[in-house]
Amino acid sequence: MIRILAVAALLIPAALPLHAFETRATSAFVIDHTTGTVLLNKNADTPLPPASMSKLMTLFLAFEAIERGQLSMTDELVVSAHANSFGGSTLFLRTGERVKVEDLLRGIIVLSGNDACVVIAEALSPDGTEGGFARLMTRRAQELGMTNSTFANSSGWPAAGHRMSMRDLGLLAKHLLDDFPEYYPMFSEKEFLFDPNESSNRRNRNPLLGLGIGADGLKTGHTQEAGYGLTGSAKQGDRRVIFVLSGMDSAAARAEESEAVVNWAFRQFAQRTIATGGERIATAKVWEGSEPEVGLVPVEDISVLLPILTGAEVSADVVYTGPIQAPVTAGTQLAELVLQPEGLPEQRIPLVAESDVAHGGFLAKVSTAAMSLFEAIRGPATPESGA
Repeated sequence: MIRILAVAALLIPAALPLHAFETRATSAFVIDHTTGTVLLNKNADTPLPPASMSKLMTLFLAFEAIERGQLSMTDELVVSAHANSFGGSTLFLRTGERVKVEDLLRGIIVLSGNDACVVIAEALSPDGTEGGFARLMTRRAQELGMTNSTFANSSGWPAAGHRMSMRDLGLLAKHLLDDFPEYYPMFSEKEFLFDPNESSNRRNRNPLLGLGIGADGLKTGHTQEAGYGLTGSAKQGDRRVIFVLSGMDSAAARAEESEAVVNWAFRQFAQRTIATGGERIATAKVWEGSEPEVGLVPVEDISVLLPILTGAEVSADVVYTGPIQAPVTAGTQLAELVLQPEGLPEQRIPLVAESDVAHGGFLAKVSTAAMSLFEAIRGPATPESGA
């Protein structure tokens, strides 16, 4: 494998030593949605009781069912005795009542209705039971890469084995944002009055909505075992962050910590474009080609997230296995640009061939053979620097 230091134009400011956010949450995960950069990871892969935050998985499956025509927003679903039996946060649904899917979804998102979750679950379950729907939730979560999630019910009601990691909740939030933008605005609704006779439960529990910091979703959670948690998202300018906190000891602590995390994520980091799509980053040697090398370019603009406080410069690396055997087709991935901002995870961006390079024929074979003989006499090559 040949490692080539990137050209001088790619030198980017390196951060001064970055101090991670000291959260009071027992488990936390913060990711910059725009660049995919993980900003905070505290026990993020530990499966924990997610409480009502696991309702996001019920919503995800409901949205998928609507998209494929299995369910519609105007369908009316019947409330079972099992759905009616739940306490905690509810819509006060009555056995035998028929409720529109749209109202059930808003009841889950805004009011955290346990009974509404069960109505949706029983309608979509392969066997008509909430347990069957929970098994469907677990299987679909695994397919989405949520490997630390298992579900025992549709609502997050305390149950043995009902667990999610904070990273999984962050991934689920990303899917809800990316896959269902038409439904996402419901998460920012501050009130939903389903039953005028039960007006005490009409306000969204998300403490960040309306604070002017760009918060627009997603779901709170609380049980005695789980503590207070929030899976949230906020957008400021062109940037969006997703954050998940769990294990807070009060609703006030959840509100304070969530706002602090959002402010930290936006104020301490900035997104910078370091190269444009199609711009040559480096070159790779070509074996037996009509040209001795081919340009390496990113398919699209390269943006990275960096701490705002900057110090010395740091270079990026271009890595490929070579030389590349001709012929080469433009657009074929040949290399990776490896970025390592100080204090943040490594980022790897694909680089593709800038142009076609045809096979060079007999003369190219002779030239390549001569070069191989020369390099054999000279000894192993050392990594090259384009700086």
